[in-house]
Parts: sequence; structure tokens; C-alpha cells
Amino acid sequence: MNQIDLKGRVAVITGGARGIGYGAAERMLSSGASVALWDVDAARLKEAEAALGKLGKATSHVVELTDAASVQAATDAVVAAHGGIDILVNNAGITGGNGKTWELEPDIWRQVIDVNLVGPFLTCRAIVPVMLKKGYGRIVNIASIAGKDGNPNASHYSASKAGLIGLTKSLGKELATSGILVNCITPAAAKTEIFDQMKQEHIDFMLSKIPMNRFLQVNEVAAMIAWLASEDCAFSTGAVFDISGGRATY
Repeated sequence: MNQIDLKGRVAVITGGARGIGYGAAERMLSSGASVALWDVDAARLKEAEAALGKLGKATSHVVELTDAASVQAATDAVVAAHGGIDILVNNAGITGGNGKTWELEPDIWRQVIDVNLVGPFLTCRAIVPVMLKKGYGRIVNIASIAGKDGNPNASHYSASKAGLIGLTKSLGKELATSGILVNCITPAAAKTEIFDQMKQEHIDFMLSKIPMNRFLQVNEVAAMIAWLASEDCAFSTGAVFDISGGRATY
């Protein structure tokens, strides 16, 4: 594993109890950072905190990302526990299942948009002021290749991730001279628990679109997140980084 220097940095990782969020936390702790795991699943959070705590300082915070007050309270708790926030990884997301656009229930559509797009807005709204006081920060938004391509039978998920790409570009430009860089990643599918929310035919469809003919591994995307969260990433902001096995390289 190549070394990335995150010594002394504090990272907030949403959806940190499992999957890509857990992998990113593991990589950052191995690189010298301390991490604050945010998730809605209290039991899984405690398990993750116990396991990751063996690598370094890790705290866990139960957060409802679609609620501004909950996000602000968690932000204040992290600042109190860690002394500040240098890195934000907006990773938490849901698929909302699969279906034709006209067959999706409005409440499911809104829930996907709320978690995948409104949630990152609220975390940025709370954490950017903390970073501005320090004059330094790195924000990494986990979008999806679906946000570029628009997956059939996943219009709500695709739209939410396209929105997150747009949020990344706007915020990156707003903060371009502040010392805070904002970038996003557009992964192809990684085989994590999120697959449990999808139909098998949709999983097969996603695999068929990847020229490398395999799914993304969590450690591979964690490495990209760690680099984007480091000082080595110094002249990229508002950018979209592909990690799709060749599916969509634009």
C-alpha cells in the first residue's frame, strides 16, 4: 500500500459504518488521520468504532443526515472531540430500489434525493464554516457513474448523483481561493451491502457495462479518496474523478 500523509488531520466520513465509508476510514487511519464516523445505524457504528479504534482515534456519531439540526449537533460534537475538521467525505447513500421512472413512488424518489443530495448539502453547510476558520479543507463527494450515464430503472439514484456532481462543481468554485478543495468521485459499482437494495438484473446490467469485467474493490476507491483528502491534491477542485473500470472516462 502506497503511503499518503494525513498525519494530524481530522476526517468526518458519512456512512462510515460499512462499505466504502468504512474502507475510507480504515485507509485514513492507516495514513495518520483521526476519523469521526457518521451513520444512522447506531449498532453498526459501535462495531465499526471498536474495530477501527485499533488503528487510531475513531469516534462515532449517530446522525440523521437529512436533518439540519442533527448534522449541526454532530459537527459540534466532532469539533469538541477532535479539535476541528479538516476532511469531509460525503459517502452515505441509498439506491431506493429499482423501477421504471413512472412506477416509482414519490416518497421513495424524495427519500433518495434527500439522503444522496440534500444530506451532502447539509453536511457542507455545517462543516465548511469550520474549515474556513482554519483556511484549509478537503471535501470528497462520492457520486456515481450513474450520475454521468443515467442508469435505466434507477432514475432517482442517477438524478441524485448527477445533482451531487453539480454541487461539487459549484462549491469548488465558491471555495477556490479559500484553501478548501472540493472534488467528487464517480465509481462504478462496488460489491457492498448496497447491492442488497438492488434487483439481480440491475446488478448484472452494471457489470455488463464495465470493460474491466469486474466490480470495483473498496480498497481501490479508498485509495483515491485518501489522495483527494490529502495536501498532495493541491490544484484540483470542482473536478470529477472517474474510477469505473473504463465505463465512462469523461
